[in-house]
Amino acid sequence: MSARMRSDGKKSGFAEPSQGTICRAKQSRKLIHFRGTRQHTEEFRMDTLILGNARRSVPGFLLVLLILSSAAVQGADSQQPVRARNVVLIIGDAGGLSALHAGSLYHHNKPNGLFIQSLPHIALMDTSASDVWVTDSAAGVTALVTGQKTNNGVLSQANDAVRGKKDGTVLKTILEYAEERGLSTGVMTNVPVTDATAAGCYAHTNDRGNTAEIVKQFLAPRFGDGVDVLIGAGRQNVIMAADALDIDLKAELQKRGYGFFRKEEDVLASRGRVVGVFPTMDFDLPAQVQHAITTLSQNPRGYFLMVECDVHTDKLKLGLDHVAVLDRIVREVVERVGEDTLVIFGADHSFDIRVRGGKPGQPMLDGDQPAASGEPPKPFIRVDNGHSGEHVLVAAKGPGAERVRGFIANSDLFGIMMAAFGWAPAETKQEVSSR
Repeated sequence: MSARMRSDGKKSGFAEPSQGTICRAKQSRKLIHFRGTRQHTEEFRMDTLILGNARRSVPGFLLVLLILSSAAVQGADSQQPVRARNVVLIIGDAGGLSALHAGSLYHHNKPNGLFIQSLPHIALMDTSASDVWVTDSAAGVTALVTGQKTNNGVLSQANDAVRGKKDGTVLKTILEYAEERGLSTGVMTNVPVTDATAAGCYAHTNDRGNTAEIVKQFLAPRFGDGVDVLIGAGRQNVIMAADALDIDLKAELQKRGYGFFRKEEDVLASRGRVVGVFPTMDFDLPAQVQHAITTLSQNPRGYFLMVECDVHTDKLKLGLDHVAVLDRIVREVVERVGEDTLVIFGADHSFDIRVRGGKPGQPMLDGDQPAASGEPPKPFIRVDNGHSGEHVLVAAKGPGAERVRGFIANSDLFGIMMAAFGWAPAETKQEVSSR
């Protein structure tokens, strides 16, 4: 398998020119081989101890036990932890415990009916930002993908940033670590690709609303050759931002080896690096995720994929329907990937939704519970339109999932993913470049 050379003399990361198939293995994978223990059959003689004038024989099987015990200890010490070849991070935006519970009652008429709620390793995660207890999605994703908390409104810069006024220290994301090591990478969302959760994986800005800067940084990645698969909504916003930068977006993307599509079917028919930006949120995100895994899996060095599914319940039925979509994504990914892939579900923050009534067999959105005399009836599910600060669920399966346990901070998830890959972040900060 050979790599094409770009015009700048660097490897493009593609295999033989078959529509830009992703295969960025610049060198052979390092495989860890475990040495098995070999059993040897030996004959032991009776050893003799002379105690005073008495001759007493010590059975040879005691020596056998000592030898086997020593071998077992040496074998345990020599084993290495199993590492993940791939990591898939699935973020439910506003997908806190209360939203998951309401979604389970609404769709399955029972608690704990979601696939997410069956994953074997779980933790409760604090979601606070650096400057406030209740995070927004910008500070939330920054903590998840860089390992450091920052201020609300800031994307993948440290808390020395001042939103809209002053850049802070750039924080390298796990996606950028993956790019630096030659893995393939993907970012997918059912909201605009320049919105906070998606953009925080590949861009660094003191203001999440600076769409033009986010587009600019996508086209000029700091590490590797940039995100290989970018899928989401917000096409009009992206094109307007490119126009403001005086950039011919389609030509620029094609120059970098991307297909640039606005239709779902065109993305699903693609075989290489792709940017699919759709006009609306109304597209089949689970199908796009499955196609992305097919594309990214072509790289023998592995991949990192972040999938965001927005489940804000300010529009209650839409939010609960998105909980079902999110659960389908998690289930299909877990069932699809092999034992070499760590799958982690988590929420960037919770949302103020509460189940206040109802019973089995009763539609959750159609009824009201009795209220005190003189007060209007109260709906079974109550929503106050805003983020909330309680802990959220983290659930995982795959190599490294055993680290997901207890009470953790959102900034801990980065270290869990890095450890699963077997990477030690020698440097997680670097000064903001002039770019």
